[in-house]
Amino acid sequence: MTESGGAAAIRVLIADDQVMVREGFSVLLGAQPDIEVIGEAVDGRQAIAQVAALRPDVVLMDIRMPEVNGLEATREIIAADADAKVLVLTTFDLDEYVYQALRAGASGFLLKDASARQLGDAVRVVAAGEALLAPTVTKRLISTFSRIGEAARFGGPLPPAAERLAELTERENEVLVQVAQGRSNAEIAEHLVVAESTVKTHVSRILVKLGLRDRTQAAVFAYEVRLVTPGG
Repeated sequence: MTESGGAAAIRVLIADDQVMVREGFSVLLGAQPDIEVIGEAVDGRQAIAQVAALRPDVVLMDIRMPEVNGLEATREIIAADADAKVLVLTTFDLDEYVYQALRAGASGFLLKDASARQLGDAVRVVAAGEALLAPTVTKRLISTFSRIGEAARFGGPLPPAAERLAELTERENEVLVQVAQGRSNAEIAEHLVVAESTVKTHVSRILVKLGLRDRTQAAVFAYEVRLVTPGG
């Protein structure tokens, strides 16, 4: 199916154990001219199978599901296809599993009470290969996990991954800090007084040098190695 103008519609799979949520999101997304809902899943196990069979552009993944939860499903989906794009759905913006999902390779997360416009925009952002990680969300999320003592907490010695920072140039470190604070390429370019294309190049090099898949993992990495700290 294609939207008017000939461009391919963004193909979406919705994974949620609540039928009302699935139907609601399906209706909201189905009303978007450039988005097509191609399937639904009632739990993580079904989501994994549906992704393999349907190859959606974006997966809307609920975290709290029976059988196999969204976190495990995300891990398996990303492990099978590093280019898969998963947008985590959660009722609370401080869901204890969201951080783990981001570390597993999810491209961002969205609250279930998002408006039709926010939902559509989020799908488009993730489909385009960008991370959905707003500055306020980043700070709340990381602050929460620093308090509850995740395995990658901020206290204690720096993790071995911190050694990889030495591979970055001074400017790349500056850009990584900005990414971790949730700024877009345009905002980083304005802040550093450089061209946006230059920022894109820096971000690409950062991901390659650190072995990360996208901006979301870059942000998580920056907090984990304490290049950026909660509230900093």
